[in-house]
Amino acid sequence: MTVYTIDINCDLGEGANNEAQIMPYISSCNIACGGHAGDVQTMKMVADLAKEHKVLVGAHPSYPDKENFGRVSIELPEQELINSIKSQISTLARVLAELQIPLDHIKPHGALYNDAAIEERVANIFLLAIEEYKEEVVLYAPYRSVMGELALVKGFKVKYEGFMDRNYNPDGSLVGRKHPNAMIDDPKAVLQHLSYMVKEKAVKTIDGSSIKLMADTYCIHGDEAATLQILAYLSQELPKHKIFTKH
Repeated sequence: MTVYTIDINCDLGEGANNEAQIMPYISSCNIACGGHAGDVQTMKMVADLAKEHKVLVGAHPSYPDKENFGRVSIELPEQELINSIKSQISTLARVLAELQIPLDHIKPHGALYNDAAIEERVANIFLLAIEEYKEEVVLYAPYRSVMGELALVKGFKVKYEGFMDRNYNPDGSLVGRKHPNAMIDDPKAVLQHLSYMVKEKAVKTIDGSSIKLMADTYCIHGDEAATLQILAYLSQELPKHKIFTKH
C-alpha cells in the first residue's frame, strides 16, 4: 500500500488564541501580519511557538481591512495595495529575523487570495508586491489558479494548496462562506475529504462530482470552533489510512 506524507498548514495569529494547542498537529503556519488581524506582538508570539514546535512559518497578508477580517473584496489603487502587502510582509520578516526564523512561504488571505486566484489584475499586483521574496520563499496558491500560473511564468516557486475544511464548487473554487455548507466541521467528514484529495489527486465537489486537484499542502483554518477537535481526530486516524504529516 502506498504511504503518503503531507504538509498541513494553518492560518494563525487571527485572534483565536489557540495557537499553542494547534502547533503540535501542523507542519506549516501562516501568520496574520496586520492587514486583517494581528500585530507585532501576536506575530512574535506565534513565531515563537512555531520555532518551538519546528513548524515552518509563512506570511499571511490581506487586503488592509480589519473591519471585515479581510473577507470582502475592496478596490484600492494599485500602488496602495502593493505598499500595504509589502508593509505587512516586511513587518513579519523583521520579527522573524530577530527570532532567527526563516520566512518559508507567503499565502494571501481571504478575499485577496480568492481575487488573485481568478483575476489577472489582482494576481499581477500581488506578485509584484512579493517579487523581492521569489528567490527564497514559496507561494501558496490554488491549483489551476491565475495567481499560481502567473507565478510560475514569473519564476516563483509555487506549492498548490487544498482545503480540508472547505467545500469546493464544480469549477474548482471554494464554496462561499455565506453558503451554509461552505465549511466542513465534522472530523469524520474532514478525514474523508482530505483522504480523497491526497489519494485520488481530486476533490469531491458540493454537487457530488469529482474534479482534479493537485495539492502540496493542505489547509485547516485556525479560527473555527471545530479546528482542535478535527486536528486531534486526524492525528489518530490519518496513520490508519497510511497518511502521515511532515511534522
